[in-house]
Amino acid sequence: MCGIVGAVAERNVTPILLEGLRRLEYRGYDSAGIAVIDNGTCLERVRRVGKVQSLSDSLDQSPIRGVTGIAHTRWATHGAPSESNAHPHICDDSVAVVHNGIIENHGELCEQQKAEGFRFTSETDTEVAVHQIEHYLREKGDLLEAVRHAVTDFEGAYALGVVSVKDPHRLIASRSGSPLVIGIGLGEHFIASDASALLPVTRRFIYLEEGDFADIRPESLVIYDRQGNVVDRPVRESDLSADSTSKAGYRHYMLKEIHEQPASLIEVLEGRIIDGRILDSTFGPGAGEILDQVKQVQIIACGTSYHAGMVARYWLEAITGIPCCVEVASEYRYRKPVLLADTLVVTISQSGETADTLAALRGIKEQIGRFSLAICNVPESSLVRESELKLMTRAGPEIGVASTKAFTTQLFALLLLVIALGKRHGMSPEKEQSLLHHVLELPGLMDRILSDVSNISEWADAFSERSNAIFLGRGMLYPIALEGALKLKEISYIHADAYPAGELKHGPIALIDPEMPTIAIACKDGQEGKIKSNLREVLARGGEVYLFADERLELSDLGEGCHVIALPAVEAELAPVLFALPLQLFSYYVAVYKGTDVDQPRNLAKSVTVE
Repeated sequence: MCGIVGAVAERNVTPILLEGLRRLEYRGYDSAGIAVIDNGTCLERVRRVGKVQSLSDSLDQSPIRGVTGIAHTRWATHGAPSESNAHPHICDDSVAVVHNGIIENHGELCEQQKAEGFRFTSETDTEVAVHQIEHYLREKGDLLEAVRHAVTDFEGAYALGVVSVKDPHRLIASRSGSPLVIGIGLGEHFIASDASALLPVTRRFIYLEEGDFADIRPESLVIYDRQGNVVDRPVRESDLSADSTSKAGYRHYMLKEIHEQPASLIEVLEGRIIDGRILDSTFGPGAGEILDQVKQVQIIACGTSYHAGMVARYWLEAITGIPCCVEVASEYRYRKPVLLADTLVVTISQSGETADTLAALRGIKEQIGRFSLAICNVPESSLVRESELKLMTRAGPEIGVASTKAFTTQLFALLLLVIALGKRHGMSPEKEQSLLHHVLELPGLMDRILSDVSNISEWADAFSERSNAIFLGRGMLYPIALEGALKLKEISYIHADAYPAGELKHGPIALIDPEMPTIAIACKDGQEGKIKSNLREVLARGGEVYLFADERLELSDLGEGCHVIALPAVEAELAPVLFALPLQLFSYYVAVYKGTDVDQPRNLAKSVTVE
């Protein structure tokens, strides 16, 4: 969850570290800190509660300089947000450490270290890491060896950046369970949780593998695997620019990313469709042979990605006739699921580093060892590297914590999978081409919605003083109702629950009164009469309804208590993609009117790399 960055160079690295933290702040913003080694003798540290700007302001007042340094932006797990709990952590003014992950046996290590005379100044699990490294540094006399021995004592996940005044032109990095990338410069090297943090200084990156250690100096870089063998990891050139993570004139990243969706959806399709048919190579080498054998699908994901998987279940069963289960990764990993040999396991993650999803995949691979497909936005992520097949969503960097374009591109990617499987299970070429034809129309329909958001903004303004809401949808739109409720909760802090519309009368209708608004979505899918009946039940009890509906629906009979925004006509099968957009916009404008921090909502982080 946290973001780490480090540098070793022949120039002052403080500005580099600060800019890296700004670009990693989506990973956590409870506190921020920096430590640099100045002139090879002095380890200077500054830490502040809150966002990176607070740290930056302090450094403007009292600058520090150094050619070697590490920095951290924190999402709190152990210990409240405070200066004493902020990273980097230091031991004996000798060793400094930044850490992303959780050391699960920190209690046991803490007791051992206290017995050895180490003094603790924080409530974090990370402090045991810096003490353990210092313990082995005294014993081994070499920083790399100290880190290598220390991590064998850790249980849990970690990405570490370590520096020491005893070896001032050296940075040691190590990872297990948490991502870490090395940036390659000219006479300088960098580390970060995400390559985007380093785009202002390099576009050449090495992604460390599980269990790797890196011995980093200005003029050299040596990588070792878990067994201590020197290994070569490929250098990858990023096609992203430093400007790719800018707001580009938008007020918030979230708004920019909402508006990027039409182009992002086109990008999902680029080069993957020829003559109205999806190429099997879309899913990776040898995909055709694997897809030929698939008789059922298991989807595993968390949060927004889970909602995308729920939509895919409807598609798979309706279009292909293939049975599909969708599982929450955090629960699935502790079950003993029964998987048949002809099951395709699909994992979905924006970052590809979601701890629960990765753990679930690894458990499955031990059980069946094949037929795994990752749907992901980050090509170099652990999820992609560890899956047999992979389908990149190509959404580009998504900085806003509340996912928008990542969600709709996941839906598009899943639809490609559905079509690829469908043609193997009786779907005609005509049906495939018809679906793809309507898919190609979606970006234009999204542009229509984005061209005039005034009605949505007006609803949001009126809604901003509310404290609770109910979302309703039927069929394929029920997962979109769930996603809409999640967005509203995430960025406006309004409590919202979503239900299949038919379930309203089985308990939730007790909540309906003039102070409990209902947000509903309805497309032309043959069930519109059913959801109209459900909405009449709300209206009859004094409830107020806000309805996003296909423009072809006749809704005048619902009365004045039902407010309607008409959306472009869309095929029912594709309505989930289109209807996600106005719900995103609605949540965004509610948050703006409430004055919340849209891009960095409280208590959240973009990439959940801890359990």
